Amino acid sequence: MSQIPTGGQMLWKLEGEERVLHLRHNSSEEWRHYEEFPEYVRPDPPGFSKGIATFLALRKQDWTAEKS
Repeated sequence: MSQIPTGGQMLWKLEGEERVLHLRHNSSEEWRHYEEFPEYVRPDPPGFSKGIATFLALRKQDWTAEKS
């Protein structure tokens, strides 16, 4: 995670019946599904929302969670 820029933004979007993590580096970018950033992805524990492990790791890199 050391190569990941700090200060990005995260958002949980509803996809079907499930909330999925979306990311962007700054507010001028479109939101993108977290799996479009394979260098950031961390494996999720069974039964958790898609992207929760990545969300927690990025929080440690000073990424912010935006309200959905």
